[in-house]
Amino acid sequence: MKEKKNDELSFEESLISLEEIVKKLETGDVPLDEAINEFNKAMNLAKACDEKLKNAEEAIANLVNKDGEIVAFKIDDQN
Repeated sequence: MKEKKNDELSFEESLISLEEIVKKLETGDVPLDEAINEFNKAMNLAKACDEKLKNAEEAIANLVNKDGEIVAFKIDDQN
């Protein structure tokens, strides 16, 4: 099966891949060249996750009210 690119992975798939890379690197049994490649993969995955989180934040920050107008999301502080 063809391996997906980082931007094709879901957020959850990216996190799982990151966890696998971290576990692999934590063993200390990885040759230096492979460790550098894995580190670069991890950085790209982290960047993709960050972009997906920012997009989700933007989507949540703007809601559509009952009149179809886009309004900023805010929580009323009623303490």
